[in-house]
Amino acid sequence: MADPSSYRPKPGQIPDSPGVYKFRDEHRRVIYVGKAKSLRQRLASYFQDLAGLHPRTRTMVTTAASVEWTVVSTEVEALQLEYSWIKEYDPRFNVKYRDDKSYPYLAVTMNEEFPRVQVMRGHKRKGVRYFGPYGHAWAIRDTVDLLLRVFPVRTCSAGVFKNAARTDRPCLLGYIGKCSAPCVGRVSDEEHRELAEEFCDFMAGRTGTYIRRLEQQMTDAAEEMEYERAARLRDDIEALKKAMEKNAVVLADATDADLMAVAEDELEAAVQIFHVRGGRVRGQRGWVTDKVEAVTTGDLVEHALQQLYGEETGDSVPKEVLVPALPDPVEPVQEWLTERRGSNVSLRIPQRGDKKALMETVQRNALQALGLHKTKRASDLTTRSRALEEIAGALDLDSAPLRIECYDISHLQGDDVVASMVVFEDGLQRKSEYRRFQIKGFEGQDDVRSMHEVITRRFRRYLAEKERTGEWTDGENASSDGISSDGISRDGASVDGTSAESAPLGNAALEGDTTGNAFAGNAFTEEDGRPKRFAYPPQLVVVDGGQPQVAAAKRALDELGIDDIAVCGLAKRLEEVWLPHEDDPVVLPRTSEGLYLLQRVRDEAHRFAITYQRTKRAKRFRASPLDEVPGLGETRKQALIKHFGSVKKLRSATIDQICEVPGIGRKTAEAVAVALAQAAPAAPAVNTATGEIMEDEEVGAPVDTGSPEEPVSTGASHERRGQET
Repeated sequence: MADPSSYRPKPGQIPDSPGVYKFRDEHRRVIYVGKAKSLRQRLASYFQDLAGLHPRTRTMVTTAASVEWTVVSTEVEALQLEYSWIKEYDPRFNVKYRDDKSYPYLAVTMNEEFPRVQVMRGHKRKGVRYFGPYGHAWAIRDTVDLLLRVFPVRTCSAGVFKNAARTDRPCLLGYIGKCSAPCVGRVSDEEHRELAEEFCDFMAGRTGTYIRRLEQQMTDAAEEMEYERAARLRDDIEALKKAMEKNAVVLADATDADLMAVAEDELEAAVQIFHVRGGRVRGQRGWVTDKVEAVTTGDLVEHALQQLYGEETGDSVPKEVLVPALPDPVEPVQEWLTERRGSNVSLRIPQRGDKKALMETVQRNALQALGLHKTKRASDLTTRSRALEEIAGALDLDSAPLRIECYDISHLQGDDVVASMVVFEDGLQRKSEYRRFQIKGFEGQDDVRSMHEVITRRFRRYLAEKERTGEWTDGENASSDGISSDGISRDGASVDGTSAESAPLGNAALEGDTTGNAFAGNAFTEEDGRPKRFAYPPQLVVVDGGQPQVAAAKRALDELGIDDIAVCGLAKRLEEVWLPHEDDPVVLPRTSEGLYLLQRVRDEAHRFAITYQRTKRAKRFRASPLDEVPGLGETRKQALIKHFGSVKKLRSATIDQICEVPGIGRKTAEAVAVALAQAAPAAPAVNTATGEIMEDEEVGAPVDTGSPEEPVSTGASHERRGQET
């Protein structure tokens, strides 16, 4: 590890002008390339106190052994040179986007004597017109199959073309009218090139004029009683319209634009781009990158623009590029894009209307791409095994934590305080083991106290199950913690059952577990073979938070006499791992698979908690007097509303009339009548258009709130007071 002061340039040696700089390691390999408006100010920022640098930047400057720079005249030149050097040297500490797949393009080889339509991947070639990229090659072939009826352009390879010319016999497409057969001279090279130009114009979005021209030709043919020709033109128009329907209009006025969205967490970022031409989405691509340097969203956008348009010129760079955040400064990037296009390019953030709505769609795709990338990594057994071993080593555990439980607290300004418990076994989610808690021990906002309550309740249930199954080995305190003989907590606080997301994911690979915590016979299963709740203890408890939350969780376990379960916390700000009774956190390497797994566990707990909190809040807003009736579930509530038609009519019904509803006994009917009598009737609804008082036919009807429609992204951080946490 080098000392940055050993290669720091002398004062006054660095020019105060725009330029590009390179950091090299001891082997003279370029490890980082950057640009600056002022080289002197930018490079000086790297040679300050190491404690004040971002961890990633600190790693870079201590890995480097020298720095050099090149002066340029403008910031645009600096941008161009930076892109060239990144492409040439592939520095390890720069943001480098990698395609999550090799995207296929629809290509027309206009550089050949007889242009050919085909699917192409990889680097773009000079003289070839490209359309896309597409998500799948079959999508290109479906589109081409429809368009060949109208634009019978050559699609065969050079070998097939030469063989047909030698034998003077066209291929099958030539016989069925989907190729103009230039190989046998049915059309001249000029006529075939004109067909290819029309094909390109149609793919470029200039569709309206061509379809109107075909419609006029069809009308003229019908008037001249050339009905067969009119029928062919009609079928051609239908084929073109069907091809156009594959790409619905998303932006009015035939807009040409690229929309870029970024989804990121502390370690990785995913970029999604929608290519809109003629108001229709003509292509889509996505990249994923490791954040090996301290970068903002604007920096990620700048690097993505460099990679996207670094090799493009002319119309390949659209008139408008919509991004989630602007680079700082934005003027050089905008000027660079303008130079590559040859005309003005607008780089901006959409604020309203269709463009903002489409940007939200692109953002959802970016979030899904990042989640899919994480899932693919997590599904690798070797990676998961390494992650568990790294966690065990970092936390000084005796063995790999095959079962990890994570807890998070969620509330809105202290209301509807809930908690979540998510379970990962062998590094994979086990959703059937997820649990949700309502905080009932106190009112208000106190995450530390809430965490203590949740951990206490969860492990009281664990001790109760051990006592019930006869596995209790140290029973002197079995009843002193509020546990009754039947194993139920006396604190009166209820624990919700499994969530709506509790579909089992399959058994984790626990065979061969020698930790002493594996399933033992029937000790952890009910008579019907289903796992019991809270009976299987984790090897590691993770809490979402820092020292206070970790201390609360550890205190709860100590009070219950449990000392064989490890506890740690993951703080969001710097992704530090906190241990009980430790003043300094454990900092796992940025590339650590163990840190990545802990982040996934923490983020899943946060998502599950905030989803439950939103569901409770929505349910509270739609509360009904029937909710207060003990033992009255959703099915019988719906039966009551369906039988009487509304809560108003149910309130006026007698107990005998309520008993007529199937499934409602007299005791329940009396409870319903009492609950409705005690609840004040809601104010009548009024139709604001007519002034008519409306019957509350649906008032009080149970509403299936389900889960919120908006996705909760992994990696979402707690928001400040006044927001959901």
